Amino acid sequence: MLFELKSSVPTKNKIRHLKQVLKDFGSLGIPMGPRLFLLLIILVLTIVLGAVAVMLITGNLTTGFKESEAIVQNELMHVSQKIEEQYGQFSLQALALSKTLSRNIEEELKRLDIPVTELQDHPDILEHLIASQYERALFSLQLSKSSGVFVMLNATVNPALANAKNSRAGLYIKNMEPNIISSQTPTIIVFRGFPSIGRHNRLSLHAQWQMEFDISEASYYHIPMAAALSNPDLPLSRLYYWCPSFTLQNTNEEVMLCSVPLMDSNNNVFVVCGLEISEMLFKLSHMPKRTLYSRLFCVLTPMDENAMVFNRSMFAGGYSAKAVSREKNTLVIAGNDSPFYSYNHNGNRLFLGMHEPVNLYPGDSVFSDQAWAVAVMVPQEDILDSITMLNLVLFFSAVLLVLIGITTAFVLSRRFLKPITEGLDMIKSADLEKLPKTKVPEIDDLIEYLKTRNKELYQKAMKGNLSISLLDEFLENIKTLSPSERAVFDLYAKGHTSKEAAEKLFLSINTIKTHNKRIYMKLNVASRKELSLYISMLKEIGRDV
Repeated sequence: MLFELKSSVPTKNKIRHLKQVLKDFGSLGIPMGPRLFLLLIILVLTIVLGAVAVMLITGNLTTGFKESEAIVQNELMHVSQKIEEQYGQFSLQALALSKTLSRNIEEELKRLDIPVTELQDHPDILEHLIASQYERALFSLQLSKSSGVFVMLNATVNPALANAKNSRAGLYIKNMEPNIISSQTPTIIVFRGFPSIGRHNRLSLHAQWQMEFDISEASYYHIPMAAALSNPDLPLSRLYYWCPSFTLQNTNEEVMLCSVPLMDSNNNVFVVCGLEISEMLFKLSHMPKRTLYSRLFCVLTPMDENAMVFNRSMFAGGYSAKAVSREKNTLVIAGNDSPFYSYNHNGNRLFLGMHEPVNLYPGDSVFSDQAWAVAVMVPQEDILDSITMLNLVLFFSAVLLVLIGITTAFVLSRRFLKPITEGLDMIKSADLEKLPKTKVPEIDDLIEYLKTRNKELYQKAMKGNLSISLLDEFLENIKTLSPSERAVFDLYAKGHTSKEAAEKLFLSINTIKTHNKRIYMKLNVASRKELSLYISMLKEIGRDV
């Protein structure tokens, strides 16, 4: 309710005005403007809440989880297929290399009349024997597009050295730029092997070059050799071994090696060979696509029951999970109610994502019990932040929609009621005979009705049919007015308007309207025109009102 207090009014009058406004507020109904405004707001809120309910039922409010699930699931499917294909091809290339080298070395030893089993007794032929296999090793490196190739003989150049039992002659060449392996001039260097091989083939030596392999902690040598010696009747395709990620000795390079035993025609194991997948090659081959999550990464990891051996894994992606793996040996897999698994260390959730097993060996391989998995992960805060941001966008969109609806309701209600309020003001403040059409049929009908009634009243008065007894009754009815109603009536009798009466009595216009209704009812009149008519007639006959 609107009201105005003039600064010139004494404090007591202001307080009385305020009390009167508050007193009359409860007795007044809600005007048409606020009624229509509230109705439109209810309509807007109903539509918005209905839309939210539909989104809840259809699951659109959980679209953040669904979108994240689809991104991770698609990436996992793509990466796992590509890893199985790549590692399968490397396994086949390593087996082909083993067979060729086995045949070549056996033929060369036969030509030299040296049994395979006595290779360690002839250190003088090792340089020639290894150098003769360089071309085949290089061809296998280029054909497989791996990052390195190695061949290791079960012999050492100098058996008299203190650590000779852990030293093995061989050749290990690496491509330092695996992303351009198909280039005409790849950067090939010698990591292990005789320096003469490098000089003869114009190859540089690695910064951490050594002539022979140190096998003291070389699982890629011991494990496949032991498997071949324990299972002499198994074919090579069941004896190759994928060594989990490790750091090459005296370097900071993380690699995986596919090792295959070399056996002669009598199944004598005398050497191992294989291919290398460096950390760089793995990352270049399996980098996740740029998606909603910039720190999404994939992992190829050995499994230990329900845990990932994280520090022996290969990583690719936009997140430095390698640094985390140095500190966290294992990640325990835990399911939850969301579409994702959580990957925890010591009870702390580090990542969310998905994983699935991947086969690096045939079912009847010696190493088929070694489980591997491919996982696509993202730090959990990335997913939670993304979903929170999406929900905030939806929330503020709904709030914005409500605000737009309220603004629209306010504008429409004012525009709708403007001709009605203007028409009512015209009826109250002007001569009905001079009023123009309002173009609101109901208001125009009311004006016509009041015009007709006023004409009847004037005609009745002009014909003298307005009896003295009727005027006396009007005077008696005046006595029934309350003091506040009488004050308003007296101002009307003096020719003041409703607005002027409100200002003089320090009342709100709505309070004046309330008094009007009661005055009309008690005096048995229908309008201000009729009230003015009675007052004029009483004045004409000299009666005091």
